[in-house]
Amino acid sequence: GKTYTIGVILPELSEAFFSTAISAIEDMAYKKNYTILLSQSHDDQEREKLLVEKMKNHRVDGLIISVAKSTTTFDHFELLDRYKIPVVFFDRIPPIKGIHYVACNIETASVSAVDYLLKRGHRAIGLINGPTSLIASGQRKEGYIKALQKNRLKFDPSLIVNCDLSETGTQTALETLLSNPRKPTAIVTFNDYVSVFAIKHAKKLGLNKTNNLEFVSFANSPMINFMENRPIASIEQFPTIQAQKAMDILFDLLKAEDSEEQFYYKVVVESELVEND
Repeated sequence: GKTYTIGVILPELSEAFFSTAISAIEDMAYKKNYTILLSQSHDDQEREKLLVEKMKNHRVDGLIISVAKSTTTFDHFELLDRYKIPVVFFDRIPPIKGIHYVACNIETASVSAVDYLLKRGHRAIGLINGPTSLIASGQRKEGYIKALQKNRLKFDPSLIVNCDLSETGTQTALETLLSNPRKPTAIVTFNDYVSVFAIKHAKKLGLNKTNNLEFVSFANSPMINFMENRPIASIEQFPTIQAQKAMDILFDLLKAEDSEEQFYYKVVVESELVEND
């Protein structure tokens, strides 16, 4: 029978994106008399595996999951399929076939971030990207390359640095870019946190906006409105819309659980570049 519980596994609630998403998820659950069982993976694969197991044992009716950035094997999600527990992934999607997901169009967002910097006269543009295991890192890179090709500029792979998104990882990535013979005058960062770490470190190294090092990032977190060292623009990824669409899909799956028809929901939300004056 039904428990009227929905499990939610998110990487990190301290990130504004996920705290905004969980508010939307809880609102929708409340309206349909469902309770939310919420847990955080803290971006740790082992913890995520354990949480999936626990959610199954708690007999949740369905799950909403955003994948940990350290997750590289995905058999724990296939386990849910075996137990016929519907899952909808959002924002961070695992690279596996036959899943329901809602995601932001990162590639077009990345194109618009690079375009924006090119229009401001930059030619050497760096990218501080996330771990290669994240689909979102690949999408940022693809968009970055497309924007250069569109503007008939040569792609220089040494201007892309991958990091673990931590503060020390970001500092090292920034130093790598600044020691590049083609020293970038602008940098696109994986998200706002990375841009904050990078700008802070650039200041310490004696660089700032006046030295013509400009940053564009992803997430458009509310926090950047309160900072003096902020990126000049950030990509809004609409956490509320992503979360609502994921819940819509989950409720559809819960309604249709007896039907034999198998098709997969794939919803892509368009992003938007927001300038910070």
